[in-house]
Amino acid sequence: MQKPWAFLNGRMIPADELVVPAYDAGFVLGATVSEQLRTFGGKLFEMEAHWSRLRRSLEIVGIEPHITLDELATLAEELVAANHKLLDPADDLGLSLFITPGPYATLAPPNVPRRPTIGMSTYPLPFHLWAEKYERGEILATSTVRQVPPESWPAELKCRSRMHYYLADQDVRQAVPGARALLLDRNGHVNETSTANVMGVMSSESGPSLWTPQSVVTLPGISQAAVRELGRRELGILGDSEGDFSPDEFVRGMSEVFLTSTPFCMLPVVKLDDHTIGDGKPGPMFKKLLQAWSEEVGVDIAEQARRFANR
Repeated sequence: MQKPWAFLNGRMIPADELVVPAYDAGFVLGATVSEQLRTFGGKLFEMEAHWSRLRRSLEIVGIEPHITLDELATLAEELVAANHKLLDPADDLGLSLFITPGPYATLAPPNVPRRPTIGMSTYPLPFHLWAEKYERGEILATSTVRQVPPESWPAELKCRSRMHYYLADQDVRQAVPGARALLLDRNGHVNETSTANVMGVMSSESGPSLWTPQSVVTLPGISQAAVRELGRRELGILGDSEGDFSPDEFVRGMSEVFLTSTPFCMLPVVKLDDHTIGDGKPGPMFKKLLQAWSEEVGVDIAEQARRFANR
C-alpha cells in the first residue's frame, strides 16, 4: 500500500520519516511559525491568503527561509496532489506547514547547520470531530485563561505557541464536558476560542451585519475573511463591525454566533455558558452562509464531513 509523503528541508520524504530534532528551537522554545490549509476537491483553498499571512509571520519573527515562498507554494501543491490520490476522490486533506528558526544553539551539536527548519505534511481531515455539529451546534464555555495580549506578540502572528489554548480547553471541560473554550482578552472582552475565530450576527432595522472582536487583538482568520466576503457578495450583507463585548453583552447582542476555522470552515454556536443563543439551534444566516460556501467550492461541506466521518 502506498504511503503518504511529507516535505522537510528541501526533500520529499515518506511521512513517517518527518522528524524534528529535540534541539530544534521550534521544540525547545515553541518558536514555530505555522499555517494550516485544507483542500476542496483536492485543491488548496485560499492559498494566496495563507501565504500572505505566512510571509508576515516570518517578518515578525525574523526568519529567512532558505527557499522562496513561491517555491514552497509549488511544493505544497505537489505534496497535496500526490497524497490526495491515496483518498477517495470526494474526500479532502489538511495541510500543516511549519517553519522554525532551526537549531537552538545551547542544545544543538556544533556541527549542525544553522538554518531554518521547514516542514509540511498532510492528513485526512478528521471530520468525526465536527461532522454532527453542523446540525447540533457547538457549546462554548468562558475560560479563566486569557488570550495572550498583543504586547507579548502581535495578534497577526500565526504560531504554534499555544499553551494557553490547551489550558483553556482543560479548564472549561472540567466544568462542561465537550465544550470548547472561549477566551477573553485582558479587559474581559470576547476574543476567540481555541483554534477558531468568533463571529456574530447583529440584527437591526437596516438589516443584519457581521460582528467580530477587535482585529488588533485577534488573529486575522482566513475563514473569517471568506465568510465576510460570502456575506457581502452572496447575501447582500453590507455591514461589518468590530467591537468589545463582555460574554453577557455578547449573548444579548447577537441573534446568531458561529465559529470559523480552516478545517471545518464554520460551525454554529448554540450555547455560551448558561445562555442559549437564539432558539438553541443553528440559525438561518449560518445555513445560508454555509450553503454559499459549499456552492463556492463545489463541495457540500456538511455532507462531506458526515460521509467521511468514519472512513
